[in-house]
Amino acid sequence: MKQPVYQSFLSAKNNRQKKFAMLIDPDRVSAESLVRIADAAQKAAVDFLFLGGSLVINNTFNECVYILKSCCEIPIIIFPAHAMQVQEDADAILFLSLISGRNPELLIGQHVIAAPLLRASSLEIIPTGYMLVDGGAPTTVSYISNTIPIPWDKDEIAVCTALAGEYLGLKILYLDTGSGALNSVSTSMVSKVSTATSVPLIAGGGIRSAEKAYDLCQAGADIIVAGNAIEKDFALIGKLSNAVHAAVSV
Repeated sequence: MKQPVYQSFLSAKNNRQKKFAMLIDPDRVSAESLVRIADAAQKAAVDFLFLGGSLVINNTFNECVYILKSCCEIPIIIFPAHAMQVQEDADAILFLSLISGRNPELLIGQHVIAAPLLRASSLEIIPTGYMLVDGGAPTTVSYISNTIPIPWDKDEIAVCTALAGEYLGLKILYLDTGSGALNSVSTSMVSKVSTATSVPLIAGGGIRSAEKAYDLCQAGADIIVAGNAIEKDFALIGKLSNAVHAAVSV
């Protein structure tokens, strides 16, 4: 029997193992490219496939899940932009609460709409504290969410926000500068949030090199997510995966 996704997050953290996830935007792929992505991900020992985007304007979400499921055995985790992105053939969904912002729709509003859909599904639901951090340029997620990101150099704000999320019972924390960001989250912020909290920590956005992925893992990130850079260079998949799996946080 396949291990639940959240349990695999916890097991990895407890054993100081790092995990790598590819973020796939349904608006940026075709059926043919999905097959290539799935093949490359399996060969590179990618741990998870995150599926979602801040906008998702094409009606291909269900098709993407179907194709990925038919091509590989890597767990598919929905990274939703809104309540309607519920596809029960996936393995799990990050039930995101945008705790860095003050938009009630993304703190609880969309969750109320999605709750009956999730109850009727077989998806593993993972309560997630999503924290948007300034990555040096406006991103789709900051525009769509109508929230102000945490300043890149304000580690103390990130720590207090992360602690509040953990105390509210959220099971994982996600530090993200957003797709296409100029900069990733700083190693200083990752280190301080990781030290202050006890739940698995994800870092994503602006990660374009194996060195950056490795450094974020060493700083305390448990899972690294990359998407935009991989879309432009498939060779990065193996490089990032190898770097993440070679890292051990101190």
